[in-house]
Amino acid sequence: MIERNAQVVVIGGGPAGLAAAVAADRAGADSVLLIDANVDPGGQIWRGETRRRPDQRNATAGDTLADFGTSAVLHLGESRVVAAPAPGELLVETAEDVLVVRYGSLVIATGARERFVPFPGWTRPNVMGVGGLQAMVKGGLPIEGKRVALAGSGPLLLAVADSLQAHGARIVLVAEQAPSHKVARFGMGMLMDPGKLGQGLGYAWRLRRVPYRRGWWPARADGRHRSRGDASDAPVSRAVLTNGRGQEIIVACDYLACGFHITPSLELVELLGCATEYDTYQGQRTTVVDGMQQTSVAGIYGAGECIGVGGLECALIEGRIAGLAAAGHPAEAAPLLAERDRERNRAQALNAAFSLRPELRRLADPETVVCRCEDIPLSRLVDLSSWREAKLHTRCGMGACQGRVCGGAVEFLFDWEPRSTRPPLFPARVGTLAAPRD
Repeated sequence: MIERNAQVVVIGGGPAGLAAAVAADRAGADSVLLIDANVDPGGQIWRGETRRRPDQRNATAGDTLADFGTSAVLHLGESRVVAAPAPGELLVETAEDVLVVRYGSLVIATGARERFVPFPGWTRPNVMGVGGLQAMVKGGLPIEGKRVALAGSGPLLLAVADSLQAHGARIVLVAEQAPSHKVARFGMGMLMDPGKLGQGLGYAWRLRRVPYRRGWWPARADGRHRSRGDASDAPVSRAVLTNGRGQEIIVACDYLACGFHITPSLELVELLGCATEYDTYQGQRTTVVDGMQQTSVAGIYGAGECIGVGGLECALIEGRIAGLAAAGHPAEAAPLLAERDRERNRAQALNAAFSLRPELRRLADPETVVCRCEDIPLSRLVDLSSWREAKLHTRCGMGACQGRVCGGAVEFLFDWEPRSTRPPLFPARVGTLAAPRD
């Protein structure tokens, strides 16, 4: 077992984590360590950017990655925190080794993951999250000429549709569950933000031939097997959408990408005893932080989507504030606070505009699978009263993903709190858990 000490440790290599690590390094921290599960820095949003030529990179990604590359931050890729055996100490598993990392201050920037809302057919092959499909395409999945329908909520649908179309996909429909008046109100608010307005107009122009339906959402995903008719394991062949008024749209597609917001990754936050709270704007739990991004545990800070979904600009600012505070220079972060608060207000407006409508709770039928790992249908959960009871009676949330998929679903469907974090946080080698300590 290898031991490593650092004044500031950052968990997560997305925009917030990179900004925090660079800020701490520039503030004069003696040592800064960035631990990330991915090989390259950038997180999900900047996946693959390090492999691009500098002139081909996203401008913000290019600047941030360049700053990180010229810093003295030690990057530990392909590494996961699996436990916290003592205060100020983390057990980290790398591809080859086991580390005990001791920190003076810790910045948690573990991001978020997609939230899924079950509906009949959502477990079919080629039905996936919008971010998941985008990541697979960035990783080399051939999408050229494939028919793709996108459904769910929020501007991410348009951003991913634009990205997939640039890779050659045929976008056949974008269905937004929020009603037209909420989308229009949000659009009017963008008039005060020229940058966001320009981005939105760019999507609108490039996707001008794609039907954009507001107030529609997926009712089911059908598949067709050549010899047996509709089969549950057949890839999706068409998406059936509804507006809740008895009308349906049927769209032939090779992929159905659904995005019902994202949910903060709170496993490490909870393991370390940091307080969380229910955010009414987002309809889910987030990490509680103070004005300097410090959690309820002294010396532990949060930044980015794990403290609440706020977007790229907000994550970068929060990361810088957290990094400066973790390095012992909170006064230098003071000029950033007003900008951070403005970005948070924009995020609240977005979450209010695209909040999930209650009709989505009634999409699943009794046989619709809610927990994919343990194959638990809705009918086995409806009479239960809590996440704990569901685990005891059905094993819901006890499979390979440990509730990372079904947890967000049951939180939305039943208002349960899927809280049962314990080490190891991720599947780990037996040797990691049994490694001798000095």
